[in-house]
Amino acid sequence: MHADAHAGHPGTRFIRPTRFNRHTRIGRWFLLLMWVLLAGYVIGLLVGSGPVVIGSLSLVTAGLPALLCWAAVLCAERGRPELILVSAAMTTFALGNTYFVLAGAGALPFPSLADIGYTLFYPLILGGLAVLARRQHRQVPRTVLVDGAIGSLGAASVLAVLLSPVIASAGAWPPSPAAFVSAAYPLLDLLLVSVITGIAAARGLDVGRRWVLLVLGLLIFAATDAAYAFQVAAGTYAFGQPLDAGWALGLTLVAVWAWDLTTPGATARHPLSGVWTLAVPGVATVAGMAVLGLGTQVTISTPAVVLAGVTLVLGTVRTQLASRQIGRMADLRRQASTDDLTGLPNRRALYAEASAHLMPGDGRRGALLLLDLDRFKEVNDSLGHDVGDLLLVQVGSRLFGERRPGDLLARLGGDEFALLIQDAGHDEAVTAAAALQAVLARPFTLEGIAIETDVSIGIALFPDQGDTLKALLRKADMAMYKAKTSRSGHHVFVGADDDHGDSRLRMMEDLRGALAGDELVLHYQPKIELGTGLVHGVEALVRWQHPSRGLLPPDAFLTLAEDVGLMRDLTWIVLGKALDQAALWQAQGTPLTVAVNMSPSTLIEADLPERLATMIQVRGLSAADLMLEITEDFLMEDRARARDILMRLRESGIRIAVDDFGTGYSSLAYLRDLPIDELKLDKSFVFPMADDARAAALVASIIELAHSLGVRMVAEGVEDAVAYAALIRYGCDEAQGFHMSRPLPAAALDAWLTARRELAATP
Repeated sequence: MHADAHAGHPGTRFIRPTRFNRHTRIGRWFLLLMWVLLAGYVIGLLVGSGPVVIGSLSLVTAGLPALLCWAAVLCAERGRPELILVSAAMTTFALGNTYFVLAGAGALPFPSLADIGYTLFYPLILGGLAVLARRQHRQVPRTVLVDGAIGSLGAASVLAVLLSPVIASAGAWPPSPAAFVSAAYPLLDLLLVSVITGIAAARGLDVGRRWVLLVLGLLIFAATDAAYAFQVAAGTYAFGQPLDAGWALGLTLVAVWAWDLTTPGATARHPLSGVWTLAVPGVATVAGMAVLGLGTQVTISTPAVVLAGVTLVLGTVRTQLASRQIGRMADLRRQASTDDLTGLPNRRALYAEASAHLMPGDGRRGALLLLDLDRFKEVNDSLGHDVGDLLLVQVGSRLFGERRPGDLLARLGGDEFALLIQDAGHDEAVTAAAALQAVLARPFTLEGIAIETDVSIGIALFPDQGDTLKALLRKADMAMYKAKTSRSGHHVFVGADDDHGDSRLRMMEDLRGALAGDELVLHYQPKIELGTGLVHGVEALVRWQHPSRGLLPPDAFLTLAEDVGLMRDLTWIVLGKALDQAALWQAQGTPLTVAVNMSPSTLIEADLPERLATMIQVRGLSAADLMLEITEDFLMEDRARARDILMRLRESGIRIAVDDFGTGYSSLAYLRDLPIDELKLDKSFVFPMADDARAAALVASIIELAHSLGVRMVAEGVEDAVAYAALIRYGCDEAQGFHMSRPLPAAALDAWLTARRELAATP
């Protein structure tokens, strides 16, 4: 079991709706009964009820959690080996407790047969946790393993100090059976707490949706054991004290965690991640230092000193790994924002840095110049791509020499360059364009050949013709084509350049009618889990069934919807349709998580989490059935606001994915601050992998770094088997693309899934 954002959907095996409903009702009544009896047991211990009542409740509160765990084993669709071990651990404790109570708690010798059941609890529960972690071992980065080890050893060093009086009281060597068992309990508790702390420090580890119950239950159990050991050593323990409720409470919490694993859509909703998992190794390292410092003042046990020393050594190793990782992240950011050929900033860097240049309301003017080389294709075709690349390098060098301090120059791709200049109006922009034309008009010498080339430049003015980079690029592009067709060299955008004005107006009216007339339809593209080939989720993609133009792709109308203020209404329509389909799939016994692209205008709505929760609830779905895809641009425009919105969505149980990762800010740094579950690697990274070793290395680095931060990676635009196989080697979690399936209507997707399952079942 790995950190799978869709692990609630077990691939080709599904729980029928009737079975699920019966499973839910029975579980709810059993849990209620268990908590009521536990409350009665606690009250009985506090008021000092008679031994018969206390003994009976002690038996029941130890036995019911074991029964619930075995029920979880029978209902579980996955993770049965660890649940069997956990159930066996609960059962041995319950059997030991039964013997202890029925044989006369106060009259039993120590040790007794009851201690066999009690002590067997530890290796069995530890075995269950080991199986749980082992299943994900290959997918856990080295840094996470080191963090877990630091947390375990740090906790062990502190407990070794606290429990040393109890262990020392076991007596001289060789120990008697009583002394051996007395020392075994605190040592086993020490091991149990160490493992629990290691799990808490393991970022990305999937231990179920309610992993806090598991950790809290075992900590309460171990703390009760430690208190019991101190009381036994002091000769003050007696059966029937409030301390006895600690074991029952710990077992109950573990049982609730185990039962929750069987709930469809609940497992692995939020793998361990975030500030908590980063804090655990830090606190553990400080604890190790404190233990060593204490050892200079008082005498402490040798095991405590050794454990603290090893903790500090691993802390040093972790620091070295972190430093190396920071260096790799810096190099990754540089590579992701730099054009490999010319060394200039690329499109991603332009988007990242443009916000500092384009600030509406500050009174400053600016202009965007979009440059496109004329007849560049002829150079490539006649002299070869190598010569064409050399030409682009020299063009970039000349343009860089002409830029003023503060101007932003970038290569957008192919033979297109962009120059964002500050403090420039119409006349200054035209002068700058003329200067660029002149500098590029001089012949280029390439491998002994003199080559002349012209350039067409489109100009868009800020803020008169747009206050965002996207708007300026669009208008500069239209102006550039006007310059190219008129052979004027450069052209400043004017309203008449948008020769699609009439058709745009008609399209706008048609789009309003489409929203009111239910003309939008959804196609679904499956997301393939690369480790298993299973399909746990899909991405919902909108199409417009236009009455006269047929089925239109999103590129034909989404920009228009955003420009005229219809994107918010369109997004809510898509959300409703996607959730309706998710409910239908669940009713059919084939639940799938549905991912929906969210527009920024919808994300800033104050009641977004509450409205989404209502839509999910009325359809009988869980929050884990929906994933929202957002863009990096939204995250970077106002990080504080984005964090507030995403935290509210996370608290409601909805997961967040960053769509087209790498096309915007292209930095992993914000993942430390924002509650992100998944990154969707843009297809521009995936396309060149087969032919470009640097591109492949960049993809592998992004995947590794994302995993080290506890974030899943999904590759978009996988269109051939070479890229698919490479992504599997790099450890990418999921992929989608035409190589596996195009976006399909729901009925066609059902047929595709059925055929895929039948093929997988064929020997």
